[in-house]
Amino acid sequence: MLQAMDAGGKDGCVKHVFSRVDPQGLHVVPFKKPTTEELDHDFLWRVHKEVPAKGQIAIFNRSHYEDIIAVRVKKIFPDPVWKRRYKHVLDFESMLAEEGTVIIKLFLNISKAEQKKRLESRLQDPDKLWKFCMDDLDDRNRWDEFQTAYQDLIEKTSTPEAPWYIIPADRKWYRNLVVARLMVEKLRHLQLSLPTPNFDPASIIIPD
Repeated sequence: MLQAMDAGGKDGCVKHVFSRVDPQGLHVVPFKKPTTEELDHDFLWRVHKEVPAKGQIAIFNRSHYEDIIAVRVKKIFPDPVWKRRYKHVLDFESMLAEEGTVIIKLFLNISKAEQKKRLESRLQDPDKLWKFCMDDLDDRNRWDEFQTAYQDLIEKTSTPEAPWYIIPADRKWYRNLVVARLMVEKLRHLQLSLPTPNFDPASIIIPD
């Protein structure tokens, strides 16, 4: 799960760290503003159906944590709504972990000054202009509120089975290096191996 402030580098991290992973086993899910259908269900409905199957990797570009952070800072719903979601998220992730899903939560932490540079570069580069959104400026004006909300969220939802990792993200190359090394470490810990064939390869003769 990748979380960050706007221009935090989520897309770039996915591109550079996971570009060498076999796409047959990789699924990237960008969680945008909830659709009308999604709002007609509980807030975890759209997330649960994107959880990876056994042997698969799913990358959540934003996640169910938006339904706490954004709701809290932008006051979309009353406070009791986002406050009770902490418990729902903890129960949800605990269930996934117990069923065998390995959960890695990354917060790409950029400074306010670096965010300014990146937003300005989007305005100046025609190839990046499509990334700019006026809502980014509204969120930037709430910088301190978002920082407080993220600190509270990370403290309350980092658990042994689903820990948060705070990734320094002002320097893109360093961000990518740290995330890549973390992923390699986690994959090695799983002690994965290739499937064992149910036949003897030496007995197979390929006809001319």
